[in-house]
Amino acid sequence: MQYPANRRLVRRLAPWLAAALALVLAGCEQIELERADGPKLGWDQLRGQWVLVNYWAEWCKPCLEEIPELNELDKAPDIAVLGVNFDGIQGEQLIELGERMGIEFTMLAKDPGPEFGWQTPVALPATFVVDPDGELLEARFGPQTEADIRALIGG
Repeated sequence: MQYPANRRLVRRLAPWLAAALALVLAGCEQIELERADGPKLGWDQLRGQWVLVNYWAEWCKPCLEEIPELNELDKAPDIAVLGVNFDGIQGEQLIELGERMGIEFTMLAKDPGPEFGWQTPVALPATFVVDPDGELLEARFGPQTEADIRALIGG
């Protein structure tokens, strides 16, 4: 036996249920970061590591000062450093610029911040520190040292 009142309720709730399902499925999307010089990097591949998303520019003197420190941090098994060029330089130009500046860590082809709901930094250098669970711990401004980052992450 069908209950008309229940059928009306289901019809009223159907759009809301569909929207809720769409939100749940959207949360399951795999975020892929495009590297400047290679295959895409799945955000999930970085789980279990600290991730430093560093915004830099060629004209930024403090950015140049912190590159050796970030290169060293990137060599650690528990830390991944991802560089984002603030000026939006891409492709071969970005790869060549990174080489000239001595950047050894992974450079991204575009800013991942909007996908994560992060605001574009207004000062450089800026380093977004993401914990091993994928949560933004904090955004830091100014040149970072290996000691600064190790003190923050407890190791």
